[in-house]
Amino acid sequence: MESLRAILRHPDDLYPMVKLKLAARNAVKQIPAEPHWGFCYSMLHKVSRSYGLFIQQLDTDLRDAVCIFYLVLRALDTVEDDTSIAAEVKVPILIAFHQHIYDRDWHFSCGTKEYKVLMDEFHHVSTAFLELGHGYQEAIEDITMRMGAGMAKFICKEVETVDDYDEYCHYAAGLVGLGLSKLFHASGKEDLASDALSNSMGLFLQNTDIIRDYLEDINEIPKSRMFWPRQIWSKYVNKLEDLKYEENSVKAVQCLNDMVTNALVHVEDCLKYMSDLRDPAIFRFCAIPQIMAIGTLALCYNNIQVFRGVVKMRRGLTAKVIDRTKTMSDVYGAFYDFSRMLKSKVNDNDPNARKTKDNLEAILKICRDSGTLNQR
Repeated sequence: MESLRAILRHPDDLYPMVKLKLAARNAVKQIPAEPHWGFCYSMLHKVSRSYGLFIQQLDTDLRDAVCIFYLVLRALDTVEDDTSIAAEVKVPILIAFHQHIYDRDWHFSCGTKEYKVLMDEFHHVSTAFLELGHGYQEAIEDITMRMGAGMAKFICKEVETVDDYDEYCHYAAGLVGLGLSKLFHASGKEDLASDALSNSMGLFLQNTDIIRDYLEDINEIPKSRMFWPRQIWSKYVNKLEDLKYEENSVKAVQCLNDMVTNALVHVEDCLKYMSDLRDPAIFRFCAIPQIMAIGTLALCYNNIQVFRGVVKMRRGLTAKVIDRTKTMSDVYGAFYDFSRMLKSKVNDNDPNARKTKDNLEAILKICRDSGTLNQR
C-alpha cells in the first residue's frame, strides 16, 4: 500500500521501477550453471540486489572477479559484524582470512539468514576464486589481508578521533575502492587510479552508511556497534547512545549535521575518480552508488528520523538514478541537485552551518565548472 501511495505521489517513478524489476529478473536468468558459480551469483543477488545487478553488467572476466571480491569481503564483514563472537576467536579469523580463500574446505558458521548460508558454504566462493586469473587473485588476496588486519585492530580499539574514524573507514571501505581500482586495471579497461582517489570513493560510501545506520548499530544485540567518532559526538552528549533519546533531539541533529559535513569532504575526490573512467559499465558500477550516497546524505541532514527509524531514498527515486545515470554529465547533475537540496536544509543557527555551506559550495562549483549542467 505504501508503494502504491509513493507511485501516486511520483507517477514518473513507475517506468524506471518496471525497467529495474525486469533487469533484475533478467540478471537472475543469467546465473551460471556450474554449481560453484551458480551459488556465487545467487548469493550475490541475495546479499545485495543492486550491486548484483551492476556487477552482472560488467564484462565476463571482470564480472566474475568483482563478484568474488564482493562475496569474500561480505564474508569477512559477516565475521566482523557478528557481536556474539568473542574477540579471541574473531581476531585470528579476520587476520587469516586472506589464507582461507585458498582453502576449498574452510568454512566458519556465523551471521544470520543469507549471510549464514554464505559462511556455511564458503567452499563455493573459494572454488570460484581459484578459477580467477592470477592478477585478480593477487588483488583480492592483498585487499582481504589488509582489511582483515584493520578490522582486527578496531575490534580492540575505540573510534576516538576523526583520524581513527577515517582509518576505520579506510579498512572497511577505502580498501574496497583500492581493490576495485586494481581489478579494473587488471582487466585492461582502466588506468590504475591513485590510492587517494580510490580511498575517497570508499570513504564517502562508508561515511554515509555509518551515518544512516546509527540506530541499527547502537541497538545491536548483544553489543552496540559504535563508529561515530568521540571527537565529534562528545561535543553534544556524554555517551553516543544518548543521541537516540528524545530529550537530546536538538543536540542529536546538530551532531548528525556535523557528521554529514565531515562526509562531504570526500566528494571532490569522488568526482575526479569518476571523471577519469573510460568503460561505460565500470562507470555506471562506480557512479550509481555515489549518487545514492549524496542523495542519502541530503535526506539524513537535519533529520531527527535518523535517530528514530530508517531513512533511505524511496525505491522509485533509486530506480530513476539507476535508469538515468549513463554519463559524467548525469553525475554532475545529480550531485548538483542533491547538494542544493542539502543546502536548502541548512539552518544558520546550526554550529557547523558555515562549514557545511562551504563544503557544499565547493561541490556545486565543481558541478557548475564542468559545463555540463545545461546539457540535462
